[in-house]
Amino acid sequence: MAAGRGSRFLACRGFGWKRPCLPRLERSQYDGNLQIFVYSPIPCADRVFCFWLPMMLHDKFGRQITDLRISVTDRCNFRCVYCRSADPENYREHDEILSWNELERLARIFAHLGIQKMRITGGEPLVRDGLETFLRRLTELRVPDISMTTNGHLLAERAPALLDAGLHRINISLDSLDPIKFEKITRTRTYDSVMRGIDAVQASRLAPAKINAVLVRGFNEDEVEAFAAFARERGVIMRFIEFMPLDADRHWSRELMVPADEVYRRIHAQWPLVQIPHAQSETARKYRFADGAPGEIGLIAPVTQPFCGHCSRIRLTADGKMRTCLFSKDDHDLRGLLRNAASDIEIEARIRALVDRKEKGHRINEPGFVPPSRTMVFIGG
Repeated sequence: MAAGRGSRFLACRGFGWKRPCLPRLERSQYDGNLQIFVYSPIPCADRVFCFWLPMMLHDKFGRQITDLRISVTDRCNFRCVYCRSADPENYREHDEILSWNELERLARIFAHLGIQKMRITGGEPLVRDGLETFLRRLTELRVPDISMTTNGHLLAERAPALLDAGLHRINISLDSLDPIKFEKITRTRTYDSVMRGIDAVQASRLAPAKINAVLVRGFNEDEVEAFAAFARERGVIMRFIEFMPLDADRHWSRELMVPADEVYRRIHAQWPLVQIPHAQSETARKYRFADGAPGEIGLIAPVTQPFCGHCSRIRLTADGKMRTCLFSKDDHDLRGLLRNAASDIEIEARIRALVDRKEKGHRINEPGFVPPSRTMVFIGG
């Protein structure tokens, strides 16, 4: 059965009719692509089985929005040069950050709007108490893909609980294989704990871990081949991300960015690569080693090879702002709706209206580009 874009209806099994309906929800379960609900409709004395067709999110350019990044905190125990300032910063007050219940409610609404992937980000998500409980609540929503990005410092100790909570995949930031250089980039002395976190993931069902490295010329661009060797030796997915203008100190320049094509040429010259097919909406171009070695290479090139035309992502910041692009000039408040007794239907309508106005692209390569006022740690990775 099909419904008009943005419509919601219930179809009662065995009756062959449909009508707008807002009955009382008894319970739900996930069945393939549909959310199956058991309702007690007001007009009926007996329970009937009904199904709900999700109102899939599309923007005005026809892109289907299926991925949501949820930042659960603006706090982080690292101060990476491409993200945060070395100077003290004021965090949001605790009452400005969404509570776990508020985050769960929004996640449920987004799931009903057809979101298929949810990635937990920060700041550093593991610094906020209660993360595992929140993950467990997300798994109860039957979202097909729940992942997390972490700097790995606390991961070794928390990995078992994250697994028990239902985490599907994990990304770990690792910007140098040299402990001294790692300290310079992250402004921490946590290299050994991050490596223990990677080992813990590789020994679990979360393997293979995705390892993210942001290359900054003058800091770590000389480690491209070492990172590729690390992927081959450990069997991890090594992803290289172009440095973007989201650093707090506003030091970004094209001269500091290492283009993805340069990374490809250097690795391919030493270990020939074979491209792996990927979905259009995926951010990374993926490669395997031609000689059959384990591991994988991913190249994420938002600056030199933008993938905006197939973007499927939106973001929710820790303080309840929705962003339709990583580089949006503005973000849009959902926290106010939550705290002023808005209904789920009203919040859904607001989200749909915002998605419809999603930007065509990020404009980094256009004259007069203005970086967003919020840096990566406050937006969420």
